[in-house]
Amino acid sequence: MGSKSIVEHFGEVPDPREDNSSHQLTDIFAIAICASICGADGWTDMEEFGHAKRGWFERFLELPHGIPSHDTFSRVFARIDPQVLNERFSSWCAQLAQPDEGEVISIDGKTARRSHDGANGRSALHTVSAWAHDAGLVLGRQAVEEKSNEITAIPELLEMLELSGCVVTIDAMGTQTSIAERIVDADADYVLALKDNHHTLCQEVGEYFEGMEEQAELPEHIDYAKSVDTDHGRTEIRHCWTTGDIEWLESKNAWARLHSICVIKSERYIGEQKSEQTRYFISSLQPNAHRLAHAVRSHWAIENSLHWVLDIAFREDECRKRTDHSAENFSILRHLTLNMLKRETTSKRSIKGKRLRAGWDEAYLEKVIRT
Repeated sequence: MGSKSIVEHFGEVPDPREDNSSHQLTDIFAIAICASICGADGWTDMEEFGHAKRGWFERFLELPHGIPSHDTFSRVFARIDPQVLNERFSSWCAQLAQPDEGEVISIDGKTARRSHDGANGRSALHTVSAWAHDAGLVLGRQAVEEKSNEITAIPELLEMLELSGCVVTIDAMGTQTSIAERIVDADADYVLALKDNHHTLCQEVGEYFEGMEEQAELPEHIDYAKSVDTDHGRTEIRHCWTTGDIEWLESKNAWARLHSICVIKSERYIGEQKSEQTRYFISSLQPNAHRLAHAVRSHWAIENSLHWVLDIAFREDECRKRTDHSAENFSILRHLTLNMLKRETTSKRSIKGKRLRAGWDEAYLEKVIRT
């Protein structure tokens, strides 16, 4: 069945155990993946799921010594090299779908808050992920090393991805000249946020666009777009101004293929309450306000479509796995499961609902695996 191809794909991960291990690594992977799809969020859940579905698993797994214990799942995932497992995950993601021309790929980080191990001086796992907006899939993820930050992890993540023709969006942490150069070298474009980490550039862009909304007629070199969204009693109005008139920027040549700067002003109304936000960006895209506004808005989908789902449907922030490589390897398993559930589109339920249905309905579980 379809799970064979998935298990075989991860079968290249070296087995960290002794040669006399009772349970085959492929069997452990298969049960862990299926259990995660069906709502298992821990090692004991996986063991119990395996026993409950043993007859079903025996149709395609050898299980020479039955269902592995929760201790076996725990030991194996604690010892597997997460770098190798992550490489296999990225390779598998690349086979799912190639991003279309113009696809917005958002790069952003998230912390699994309860994965810290204070007794052993280990901080919580922080992961940087790449989210394809239109495809609705995780294209790759990279853990941030201890005593480091996203600036070092983002280039490693970019190296894993096929970015040609795509638009990469990153928040202010990733607004670095070296990262912009990597994106351009990959034949992609970038939209990078500006904040205090580039105070002078941010200030210059802000001063350039100051007063634009008050002008009755904009100069020819300024492109403008406006959008209005109303949902659940909330109205949000977004204004975007952009220009390719950037020869005056002192740092222009430091940024690879820099073609435009832009400002987006958002007005949010909830009842009689109003809030405003102004954000500044630099981009290798031509100064097209509609396209830039779409890229910026698409970036924030990673919060709702990935990070929020990991917390609500997978309870990631509650996960306390801390032993050795457990936290990172279980994070990879969550991303893998999420992609499989996202690709199954016959059910219109939420990710949480799909996990429940897969646990109840073996035919649906097989559909998720085969998709």
